[in-house]
Amino acid sequence: DEITVLRDGHTIETLREEKDRKDENRIIKGMVGREVTQRFPPREAAIGEKVLEVKDWTVYHPDYRTKKVINGVSFHARAGEVVGFAGLMGSGRTELAMSMFGRTYGSGVSGEVRVRGRTVDVSTVDKAMQAGIAYMTEDRKMYGLVLFNDIKWNISLANLKKISRHAVIQSSEEEAMAEDVCRVTRVKARSIRQKVGDLSGGNQQKVLLSKWITASPDVLILDEPTRGIDVGAKYEIYSVINELAAQGKSIIVISSDMSELLGISDRVYVLSEGVIAGEFTREKATQASIMKAIMDQQARSNAYANEKVI
Repeated sequence: DEITVLRDGHTIETLREEKDRKDENRIIKGMVGREVTQRFPPREAAIGEKVLEVKDWTVYHPDYRTKKVINGVSFHARAGEVVGFAGLMGSGRTELAMSMFGRTYGSGVSGEVRVRGRTVDVSTVDKAMQAGIAYMTEDRKMYGLVLFNDIKWNISLANLKKISRHAVIQSSEEEAMAEDVCRVTRVKARSIRQKVGDLSGGNQQKVLLSKWITASPDVLILDEPTRGIDVGAKYEIYSVINELAAQGKSIIVISSDMSELLGISDRVYVLSEGVIAGEFTREKATQASIMKAIMDQQARSNAYANEKVI
């Protein structure tokens, strides 16, 4: 009956059923403080050669060693391309990404990862980063950021070699790197010395993205990059994704927000029951086609399970 909009710890307005128009755009205006005419920034995709190829990737559960979480998955991503991964909770999207990034999830991992045509070793986080792969976690507070340290400290974590001389961090270079990347990602803070825990959710997410941008990866995997942030911050992160793609990076976006995937992706893979259930170009990807691919795969899995029982 009523919708109250909060922003920066203050009540902005309360919309009431009997007198206010309560559509999505009206609520967004209250959240952001201005009219938002476009949810997703436009971009001209300039897609180049294959950068990432994953072949027959299989991952078993870390505790139940006979249970396959990812089963023979193969996919690719090209330079300048934003590739979305859709799927329901438990489909294996995060497990796939984490197993590729230093095998931080799973056991009995097998398959091949190729970057720019060369087979690479991703068995540890350090080796995955050396191969040009970076992974931005979906849980920024638990795994992505050190909240009681400042912005520059968090940003430099992924590329200490760049700002160090003989294992000693050069403060001036650290500050310059943090300032530069914060301008790119549009982090709003008093200074780069502000504690990350004092920032809004959207700015924390931008700091986490900044951290991985400094690693200069060829492939950047973003797991739920806009979870828990406001519409305005989402638009800014989408703009940064476009800018990175324009630089020739391969961007992989895992998201539970179907409209987000459809709005920013050049291609969408559908993951269900640990296998690729479908692949759609930007023109053919719709919520209906994605859900149909998921349901068809679940039906195949149920039929297979019933045959085994019989």
